Amino acid sequence: MSRRTKKVGIVGKYGVRYGSSLRKRIKTIEVSQHSTYECKACGKTAVKRKVVGIWSCKACRFTFAGGAFAPNTPAGLHSLAQVKEEKK
Repeated sequence: MSRRTKKVGIVGKYGVRYGSSLRKRIKTIEVSQHSTYECKACGKTAVKRKVVGIWSCKACRFTFAGGAFAPNTPAGLHSLAQVKEEKK
């Protein structure tokens, strides 16, 4: 089977529509939401997005709430760091 897109990847489905800068911005979001992440519970790289904000590990079935496009948001990581700092 031949490759359908050479440079654009997952946003090739949009064709020439919406402009290149918007498609590049969408590409970063879509790549992050479709990739697998490391599980907090078992440590395996098996966490996938179920629906918006819900992430589930295929290996240990650990389900947790996270960001819309990635399991951890920058704001969430910052708040966790502050909580850990206050506990000390």
